[in-house]
Amino acid sequence: MGYRVINDKLYFAPDLESVYSKKNNINNSKSMVSFKDTLGSEIDKNSSFTISKHAVERLKSRNINLNENDMKNINSAINKAESKGCRESALLYKNSVFITSIKNRTVITALDKNSTGDNVFTNIDSLVIV
Repeated sequence: MGYRVINDKLYFAPDLESVYSKKNNINNSKSMVSFKDTLGSEIDKNSSFTISKHAVERLKSRNINLNENDMKNINSAINKAESKGCRESALLYKNSVFITSIKNRTVITALDKNSTGDNVFTNIDSLVIV
């Protein structure tokens, strides 16, 4: 199953219809947000994360392909890091490293084993081995 990044937010292909339908169903009157919708969006924060534009470019240029299972594993690692109070983490997954802002739930950049350069990572407070 594929995924797409729209405005730096990652969506799985089946979810695209709901994304576009929400954008196209704008009422001219005041929109009311229900408690159920608010609760759902808060719960959804633990099941999603964002990939920055920079990280998307790095994924493409370094030929790092992620499937739905990979996304779930990375999201799980972000949740674990968040539960431990981490702020900026390096997620070691397969042959790649994802530098991630845990607080913002955003993958900042991605590196593969061939592009780690001098192997020094700064401004991280944790390493999560996925």
